[in-house]
Amino acid sequence: MLAARVGKQRVLLVERPLPRVPEGWALIRVRLAGICNTDLEILRGYHNFHGTLGHEFVGQVAECGGTGAVRNRAERRWLGRRVAGEINITCRWLGKPHCGFCRRGMTTHCSRRRVLGILGHDGAFAEYLTLPIGNLHIVPDGIPDECAVFTEPLAAACRILEQVPAARNTPVAVLGDGKLGQLIARVLAASGARVTLFGRHREKLQLAAGRGVSTSLLRPGTGRPGSRVPGRFPMVVDATGSPQGIQQAVWLTEPGGTLVVKSTFHGAARLETWPIVVDEMTLVGSRCGPFERALELLGSRRVDPRPLISRVYSLRAAAAAIRAARSPGVLKILLDPRG
Repeated sequence: MLAARVGKQRVLLVERPLPRVPEGWALIRVRLAGICNTDLEILRGYHNFHGTLGHEFVGQVAECGGTGAVRNRAERRWLGRRVAGEINITCRWLGKPHCGFCRRGMTTHCSRRRVLGILGHDGAFAEYLTLPIGNLHIVPDGIPDECAVFTEPLAAACRILEQVPAARNTPVAVLGDGKLGQLIARVLAASGARVTLFGRHREKLQLAAGRGVSTSLLRPGTGRPGSRVPGRFPMVVDATGSPQGIQQAVWLTEPGGTLVVKSTFHGAARLETWPIVVDEMTLVGSRCGPFERALELLGSRRVDPRPLISRVYSLRAAAAAIRAARSPGVLKILLDPRG
């Protein structure tokens, strides 16, 4: 199979054998894969990952691992089904005793976990990938591939409401008009929050305007005392993906408010901590979320991510796709391994 792998901070296209399929796992033919900011940060050295990139995908189950009746049961349910997959591979699937986090039900924080395309397990920028069957979610027929490929990042957006339930009409600021910020703004607006999306690109902000989301240009110094912004907010989400974003998010959070941090990037951020202490803010890190809720939003069309797609490249053009994903003004770049 063809795969796009990390090598010396660039993408290398290679031919590789099909991966082995252990019992309880599935071999999945990738239909579409999405490039996200984490992939770009990995190419800069984040997590020191060496392998096949990609963790956002929709695919089709091509094979189930195992023998005899166990395999037959799995194949009857899963073979040929379109699926999206959770990215954390935990103790249960690695043949190891359950760690303390898994025993407490915190499986996304498994101390031995591997993470699809991010940590220790080859990802979705390939013709095929493997995941435990327990990680898979069937994509309903009414959801097209171009929407289903957003299931993982949309689930990450939904995670915020599991951690910080926002009452209807709660004012919320989302910083970052990129792929994740756009999805977060849509999810929070669909829940009834009054969302203001801050970003640096007028054309990106226009994609969110008129969908229950107000927009505002994010300028250097936004949020500092005396700066011109529509006030401070009881809830702020940083999805800028930049070291500067979290400081601006702190400035925009009102006393007693909650700041949710979604950004991941290679390197360190400079942060004034005194406003967090003096204003008694709550700081919440937020990562993976509920696939069921994401698929429900896609199926009901309450969230339609297709306007965020800038272009679809063939897998063979993965290097060009990565360059495009880094370009200003570009949102979601997809890879199609079938083309």
